[in-house]
Amino acid sequence: MLVFDKLYIGGHWTTPATGEILTVRSPHDQTVVGTAPHAAPADVDRAVAAARTAFDDGPWPRMSPEERQAVVARLSKLHSARADELAALVTAENGSPIWFTGWTHHTGVPEQNDSYLRAAAALDWEAQVGGTGTARTLLRREAVGVVAAIIPWNAPHQSALVKLVPALLAGCTVILKASPETALDALALAQVLDEAGLPEGVVSVLPAGRETSEYLVSHPDVDKIAFTGSTAAGRRIAAIAGEQLKRVSLELGGKSASIVLEDADLESTVAGLKAVSLGNNAESCIAHTRILVPRTRYEEFVAALKTMMEVIVVGDPAAPETFIGPMVRPDQLERVRGYIRIGIEEGARLVTGGLEPIDGLEGGNYVRPTLFADVDNSMRIAREEVFGPVLVVIPFDDEADAVRIANDSEYGLGGGVWGADPKHALEVARLIRAGWMTVNGAPATPDGSFGGYKNSGIGREFGAVGLNQYLEYKTIGI
Repeated sequence: MLVFDKLYIGGHWTTPATGEILTVRSPHDQTVVGTAPHAAPADVDRAVAAARTAFDDGPWPRMSPEERQAVVARLSKLHSARADELAALVTAENGSPIWFTGWTHHTGVPEQNDSYLRAAAALDWEAQVGGTGTARTLLRREAVGVVAAIIPWNAPHQSALVKLVPALLAGCTVILKASPETALDALALAQVLDEAGLPEGVVSVLPAGRETSEYLVSHPDVDKIAFTGSTAAGRRIAAIAGEQLKRVSLELGGKSASIVLEDADLESTVAGLKAVSLGNNAESCIAHTRILVPRTRYEEFVAALKTMMEVIVVGDPAAPETFIGPMVRPDQLERVRGYIRIGIEEGARLVTGGLEPIDGLEGGNYVRPTLFADVDNSMRIAREEVFGPVLVVIPFDDEADAVRIANDSEYGLGGGVWGADPKHALEVARLIRAGWMTVNGAPATPDGSFGGYKNSGIGREFGAVGLNQYLEYKTIGI
């Protein structure tokens, strides 16, 4: 069992303000993975004060961009050196399968970090943009200030570093607020940050629940909120930030649609849908949980999706053969089961899965991967984010109808188009109001941007676009 008894505040391991403890239990069998302090508002006050002093008077914002880049590059290298250990810890805490956490820590996070480093190296931090006669105009990019980074439990290190790295490169100071479910890996990340050699006050790491989060968001000495989580929580954060005119970036929920075109290859499309729809237990904002299929090929694809979902290995997330592990908490399991009940009540056809427990896994938060057919886009299972392995297949008449259905959503985070002609599939993808699209499952690099339209958020992450979320612009006429 892993035990932390201190919080990481301003670069120091510090005794917490209260004796409240977070107990992290395995979603696989409910055993205790470890314990960590629960940060209280008093801990937030100490962390924000340290960050404020470090930003206003410390060396970090005043270092050259190249000096900050060297520290962040060292941080990324140290993090990669512990990839196996950190991946296993996240799997134990939140039930993400080891194939996913392994890929995230070995490949996804390093590529993400490198995209930010490339962007920072290429950025004109101060540039002359115009002038006439003896006058000049300078455009400067400066750090936004003290950042509160609030992250979820489903991909905790990816979510943390997608905010920490650009904020640090910009010269900001950061308070990272981690979820209670993944408190242990958050403090393990603090160990890496400590080893990287950041100046005093630059980073704090606080695992805590909703009450402490709201206190941090409303703190008057925080300049920017960077949040990943539910749309409901994002609305609350935006309201608080709006009252104080804080800068805010929000990466929120999704109900992404994958459009299967008439000429799509059955086998490769279904294999691709397995990855983009059910990866990380489908506890993913970007999961393609609405599958749009032409009526002429509808039953063919429903049958193939049924076969795919029935042979998926569900079980111990630490086992390499497991594709889907448990839901993170018992209440999340009940939420997913609730949506399965709703789908049945709404009249959708339950093709596979359902409410029956899985033999041998009754002690964990396990749900059967579930597929619904004969779904109308007005049904709740087609409109609301389930955050679990529940897919719906919706028929369409022609491509215009498919585009209309895909865009008929309050969300606009991701989606895909599948077809034999990639150029034509790209034309269709351009019509979808979503921020992260794929054609035939092709991965997009983090040199692009990640974020959503509509209720899927405000702002973007990754690369140069993500770095700019942590910068203010100053024009100086000389």
